[in-house]
Amino acid sequence: MTRNTTIGLLAHVDAGKTTFAEQLLYHTEAIRSRGRVDHKDTFLDTHDIEKARGITVFADQAEFSMGDSRYFLLDTPGHVDFSPEMERALQILDYAVVIVSAVEGVEGHTVTVWQLLRRHDIPTFFFINKTDRTGADPQRVLAEIRQQLTIDAVMLPDLEAAGAGEELQAFMAERDEQLFEAYLGGSLNDSAWQEALITIVKQNKIFPCMAGSALLDVGIDCFLRNLEALTSTGYDHRLPFAGRVYKIRHDERGTRITYIKALQGVLKAREELAYGPARERVSERITGIRRIYGAKAAAADWGAAGELFAVTGLTAAMPGEGVGALQDHLGSELIPTLKAKVNFAPPVHLKEVLHAFQQLGAEDPSLNVSWDEALQELHIHVMGQIQLEILDQILRERFRIPVTFGDPEILYLETINNTVYGCGHFEPLGHYAEVHLKLEPGERGSGISVYNECHPDDLSVGYQHQIVQHLKDNGHHGLLTGSPLTDLRITLLNGRAHNKHTSGGDFREAAYRALRQGLEQAENILLEPVYDLKIRINTDYVGKVMADIQQASGSFTAPEVTEQAAIITGTVPVATFMNYSVRLASMTQGKGSLSLRVAGYQNCHQAESVIEHKQYDKNADPAYSSISIFCSKGQAYSVPWDEAERHMHVKLQR
Repeated sequence: MTRNTTIGLLAHVDAGKTTFAEQLLYHTEAIRSRGRVDHKDTFLDTHDIEKARGITVFADQAEFSMGDSRYFLLDTPGHVDFSPEMERALQILDYAVVIVSAVEGVEGHTVTVWQLLRRHDIPTFFFINKTDRTGADPQRVLAEIRQQLTIDAVMLPDLEAAGAGEELQAFMAERDEQLFEAYLGGSLNDSAWQEALITIVKQNKIFPCMAGSALLDVGIDCFLRNLEALTSTGYDHRLPFAGRVYKIRHDERGTRITYIKALQGVLKAREELAYGPARERVSERITGIRRIYGAKAAAADWGAAGELFAVTGLTAAMPGEGVGALQDHLGSELIPTLKAKVNFAPPVHLKEVLHAFQQLGAEDPSLNVSWDEALQELHIHVMGQIQLEILDQILRERFRIPVTFGDPEILYLETINNTVYGCGHFEPLGHYAEVHLKLEPGERGSGISVYNECHPDDLSVGYQHQIVQHLKDNGHHGLLTGSPLTDLRITLLNGRAHNKHTSGGDFREAAYRALRQGLEQAENILLEPVYDLKIRINTDYVGKVMADIQQASGSFTAPEVTEQAAIITGTVPVATFMNYSVRLASMTQGKGSLSLRVAGYQNCHQAESVIEHKQYDKNADPAYSSISIFCSKGQAYSVPWDEAERHMHVKLQR
């Protein structure tokens, strides 16, 4: 039986990933000739935008075979602006191949990729590329991988020619107790060592490295032989169908195409397929199945475990969502740090623009497309300026809609720094709900988590579920600038309903008022996104760059100085460093290199000025109010947040 394996190619931009993909496809006779990025004819950069810019923007796929193995190859974007597209591809990989330049070494995005691979527990190979270039040093790069990524990286020989030699056996034995005993006793032959190598690679105990030049076709045959020798999967066709959505696209007629990795079983055309949360599960008929090869697609009757394919007929399944017997939903860890306004003018109509962005938002949920009714403005979240340029081109070419974007603004977040209790009451005539909450600071980067400690004797379980769901909804925002809330632990403590008057939306109103009333009592904090940076420059510029970092309210470690260059690493606010590449290029005559990696959020270094600039009026926010509504003698009346607790019908338990 054919063994199906999905591998993903990942790298920092310009490490040679797409050229490497061309070589894999050519050597396995999946394509007849090799394209080149500079010739704009590569098999997997299928979009005109990718060909024009020479970068991968969309995660495209191909297939190749070796022996009884079939490989599904995903070429993912290397530019940081398109890292959410890369992250979605990770969710369905069996193995990953990280391409690292033998000259530039481990760069900022390489670290981001590595951290994501470890969170998803994906077995990983390294290929140190561009060994033909001046300044290439594979051993130095291997040392960087071991220092910055994993001590368990090892340079692998051609196993077909050399087998698992003494040095490799010793490396393996150090990382596995059973192999250590076998190594000391000399009880394993070469074949057994290679079988053991397959296992410990899959267990993420070691990470094989190889080196070569994709452009000059050096080291590719060796890589393929080792890949074939060391990859192993075991998908079961006999189980009920389960899969995961990893991409959404729309064809030229606007038909929604859902890309699925089959994890078990078989899916046939015209079958019903269920997806969505357990309480809201829907089932839709698959109207067609397509097998995708670069820019081409072929109709199919079925898709089986381990395969990648696309289906039509699903109207709302989103990337990361489980389908069939799989009911979970994997979210994204790479969050955009910028927000931009979409500008358009007559004769372009709002309805056209919204339709276009609804499609784009389905394809890339990180855009977080939102319409601000109060301001009558359309906003999107983006990773950077290059993404806006690509979106502009897509809207003009695909939708025939000319738009412009406002200057990207920093996407600030808010949280709290102390534990508080909030209560909310909503009782206009004919309605009734009361909610008590505990708000606590969460760990940085944890988002909003909701817990339930309400006793069923105080409030029915059904109403408790309603409150928890409303609190889990995205979109809660803070008091300082109206920015999204994060890093917050919310615990439902108590609540009350009325036998006759409580209706559907009452607990939403009460829960939001309780949340807001708690925030009014808290020490609120404004957070800003920060970069981890790595700058490689001539030693002559070290002092000037360190001064720039300090002036930008950043921090750095002592520079690492070598004969060729100095390397500075540190952390800086996105707000003060997002355009630094232009200054660095000017300062170093284009010879310096800058790697920036979004590293989460920290306390804002200029909170007062940002708050003043935003001019957010917490008392005029139509979506949130800290005022509770009570009823007396048939008349509703308002109680401000600082008096609300004394009016509650249930005593707040601290």
